[in-house]
Amino acid sequence: MMDDPSFDEYVSEIETTLRMVSLIIRKRGRDILGSFNVTPPQLNALNFLRHGSLTMGELGQKMYLACSTATDLIDRMERNGLIQRERDTSDRRVIRLKVTDKGNQVIDEVVDARKRYLAGVLAKVAPEDRKALVENLHKIHELMKVEEV
Repeated sequence: MMDDPSFDEYVSEIETTLRMVSLIIRKRGRDILGSFNVTPPQLNALNFLRHGSLTMGELGQKMYLACSTATDLIDRMERNGLIQRERDTSDRRVIRLKVTDKGNQVIDEVVDARKRYLAGVLAKVAPEDRKALVENLHKIHELMKVEEV
């Protein structure tokens, strides 16, 4: 399979197409974020924090940010009411970051706006093709998750 010239062509075409789709989604996502006055790194932080409180160091590691960069990001988000700092109940020296109700609302509204955009695009695709697309994207994702470990 790997030495089949058509396989190499498929790999090249799939990689290029995924990159182009990702670029469009990223640009459209930034346009959507602009109307919510949230930056892409802030949305990433909100998404990490939405799944449970983290310390500044833990968030910085997950986002591959230097401590000073993470601190600046969190300071801005706290001023905008998106997150709050709280003392850890088991160790008062530890500060945990939590998403506020406003932060959760922003995430929900951004996700809804992204879904509306994607729905508009997918409405032009036949139902059976949408189903096949979802199934194949799930397959690729599962294979990539196994490779990631």
